[in-house]
Amino acid sequence: IKAQQLSLYTEAWSQTDDHLPLHTSIVLFLLSYCELNSVRVFLVCNTAVSTEAWRRRRTKLPQAVDVCCVSVEDVPPLVKGCRLPAAVDGTGQLCRAGLAVVLRHVINKTMEDDPSKNNVLSLLGFKKTCLKACAEVSKWTRLCEIDIPFAVEEHLQNPTNPNQQLPSAITVLERRLSEPVKVHNDDKIRRQKLKEQKQDKRNEFPTALGETNPESKPGQSSESSAELELRAALARLSVAAVPRLTSRENSEIRKVKTADLPPLEHVFAEGLYFTLTDVVLLPCIYHYLVGKAHAASVLPCLPHLLRWYSRVQQVPGVPRAAEDCGLNLSILHLPTPNHPAPSVGDEPHPDPGQEEMSEQLPFVGGPRPTMTKLKENGIEAVFTPHPCPAWTLPWDSLPEAINPTEGKMSNVRAVRKMQQLNNLVAMVTKLARPGYIVVDFCSGSGHVGIVLAHTLPHCQVVLIENKEESLVRAQRRSAQLGLKNIGFIQANLDYFTGPFHIGVALHACGIATDMVMEHCIQAQAAFVISPCCYGFIQNAVKFTFPKSKKFKETLTYKEHMILCRFADQTAVQLNPERRLTGKRCMGLVDLDRSWAAETHGYSVQVMTMEPENCSPKNNMLVGRPLQRSEGEDIASKLQA
Repeated sequence: IKAQQLSLYTEAWSQTDDHLPLHTSIVLFLLSYCELNSVRVFLVCNTAVSTEAWRRRRTKLPQAVDVCCVSVEDVPPLVKGCRLPAAVDGTGQLCRAGLAVVLRHVINKTMEDDPSKNNVLSLLGFKKTCLKACAEVSKWTRLCEIDIPFAVEEHLQNPTNPNQQLPSAITVLERRLSEPVKVHNDDKIRRQKLKEQKQDKRNEFPTALGETNPESKPGQSSESSAELELRAALARLSVAAVPRLTSRENSEIRKVKTADLPPLEHVFAEGLYFTLTDVVLLPCIYHYLVGKAHAASVLPCLPHLLRWYSRVQQVPGVPRAAEDCGLNLSILHLPTPNHPAPSVGDEPHPDPGQEEMSEQLPFVGGPRPTMTKLKENGIEAVFTPHPCPAWTLPWDSLPEAINPTEGKMSNVRAVRKMQQLNNLVAMVTKLARPGYIVVDFCSGSGHVGIVLAHTLPHCQVVLIENKEESLVRAQRRSAQLGLKNIGFIQANLDYFTGPFHIGVALHACGIATDMVMEHCIQAQAAFVISPCCYGFIQNAVKFTFPKSKKFKETLTYKEHMILCRFADQTAVQLNPERRLTGKRCMGLVDLDRSWAAETHGYSVQVMTMEPENCSPKNNMLVGRPLQRSEGEDIASKLQA
């Protein structure tokens, strides 16, 4: 029962006014919409709040939500290491951090308490993936979770000329709402729309004898087909009934090619249906529009956004939740023009629905010209000898919950997993000291972190993973072992801000390796990382490749990408020569990474796991800050 209790921590008011941060407003709005009463909300205050100020501010908070203030000093340790909002379970060991992660958990918690709330479950969208992709790799999640709230917060804190140019985040959203939408099984809806459009034309024009169409209805107009999307959306919300779609249309409609069917227009942010994205955007857009209510030159640039704002108010439960949270939606009497949005600037904006990473550039040929170019400039892959190749954990004497065979994998794969763990744990145990905090990034179901927590009882181990299912499973395994020196954080890497001494990651895919290295460098922590999925390494918001100065002077981005692509050619079924080339490419990519880290005062070595066949991706990057190690060589310290 204790584990089912949930405490949610989020930012309180600023010191100067009663304005709640937008992330806090969004969380409270969702709690009110879900009518979830089993969560206690703590507003984290930097300064003490007087009784009088609390009474005044409490009236502006949802009355049905259990809300209280708490000082920063009284926040649980795991929450202190995360950006707010964050939610922690009754054990104090599992924390969920970040707006999207916390909101999705609130929905899941609501369904646990009352499985009949289908309107709440539908917020997760098709296949329950709404805002599931992390902001580091999804432009759409970053736009909704970070960019738009930040732009509106900036506007609220620094109100300037009401006729100023629209923030780019608002512009991107307006353009997204103007685009046709793709929804699951939209062919039937589009054919129904075509049918209604043809019916409207017959109703609009008289017959040859001057008589009206007998199928026409009084008051029927061409607006009917234009509102098909809205009727379909509201039907899902049990507000109105959309006409039943027949299983087989007449031949005139059935013969129309899919490409020639009329497109569907946005009703809500992600298409036809009301989702968590709309919940996130409503408080943001409300506050932005309130501040822009008299900006005659700005509002006409947002026809689709204004139409969306009007439609959101028709969703059952939204007006009630908004009023409960002090959002007076009806106070805004805004125009809803039907003409296309005028130009809002010449700067092109990316489509938020596209993938985060840069477009892959085509290339012809293999990696040898690139490798030759590097060799001519004195750059070759260098691997440091493994300092303790025979080191192994005492697997036969370890509890069953630690052994990888406890998971759902074959015996052969489990043996290889144990060999991989031998390598990482060997490096970490030699670097660790009593009282150290060790963070297992991209932890999955906890194979590395649980072994470390058991092996290093005098250290605190924190597992960070974005997938809830994996982390919950890791927590169950930890509970079986009775581990007390372990914590779990479900969050994107950017939401973890706590101090630590060693960062570890087994097979961090693509730029996840670079993100882990960046976190370690910012914390001045040592790292032991096994990279993976080199082919996914591409320019992103945070990183551009190559990373080091010497590689940048030698290779173009396209040439570096060729190395990354062929670094994945190490599978056991390939011929030995091709695998050797792939291994050299792996070494070159990781050499670039290690040189980039050395510019931040690190000693970094690229090693190969033992035995080499424990994984096709058998590289390890081992590094630590020189100021912490006082210039000692990592290999000599590990051998000691």
